Amino acid sequence: MSDGRVAVRKTYKLYIGGAFPRSESGRSYPVASADGGFLANAALGSRKDLRDAVVAARKAQPGWSGATAYNRGQVLYRVAEMLDGRRSQFVEEVSSSEGTSREQAAATVNAAVDRWVWYAGWSDKVAQIAGSCNPVSGPFFNFSLPEPTGVVGVVAPQVSSLLGLVSVLAPVLATGNTTVLLASEARPLPAITLAEVLATSDVPGGVVNLITGRIAELAPVLAAHRDVDALDLAGASGDLAVELERAAATNVKRVLRAEAPEHDWSAPPTPRRMLAFLETKTVWHPVGV
Repeated sequence: MSDGRVAVRKTYKLYIGGAFPRSESGRSYPVASADGGFLANAALGSRKDLRDAVVAARKAQPGWSGATAYNRGQVLYRVAEMLDGRRSQFVEEVSSSEGTSREQAAATVNAAVDRWVWYAGWSDKVAQIAGSCNPVSGPFFNFSLPEPTGVVGVVAPQVSSLLGLVSVLAPVLATGNTTVLLASEARPLPAITLAEVLATSDVPGGVVNLITGRIAELAPVLAAHRDVDALDLAGASGDLAVELERAAATNVKRVLRAEAPEHDWSAPPTPRRMLAFLETKTVWHPVGV
């Protein structure tokens, strides 16, 4: 370097159960910028790491789903505030990862913060569009109520490293699910920084678990894991997506398929991604009791 200092090369860890463990394998891989320059080393997650992440997500699920929807919205809104507070770091990472100008990256970060706020606001409102009071014959009330699916495995978008990531993660959390998230393989740095934000927020440990590494190696294990209830394949396409859907059939997981080509994450969001990971529970109640 021109000032005589030695560059400090970072090696990031995984995010599992609210902590930052090293990969069980001890492996890492270099992350390059859009122009081929070295950015950092990311942990090369293993199957054991992924299984540990599923255990953490399952352990955290009752507490997160049992919180009031209003409280979840408050917690998620605080994440948006903290994400906004680290705006300059996200702008730098999005710009270097995606090869965009700083102005374009700043617009992307703004959109990511706004989208997180949008989903936080839906936390205590989605029941109004996903639930109903059903007309029945007889002295009964009949209610259909949305409930979280459980543990959702997410293959994050591979191109849109922050806005796409927020667009698939926030709806899973807003509806009371926990997640094991496979970050973009080539562009994981915004996801890692978001994990640091989550770790210092009010989101309980284990609600979000982030694994970095080879998608082709990890995604089939996630899809076949019998303690994962649903999959969002936003970052998987082609033959890999077909393989994951077949693996998911082993315990009849809900699967949200990816769009081809990759979805335009700058488009306005809809409640669709939230509805994909809600189950409907119908309750009968006698009138007057």
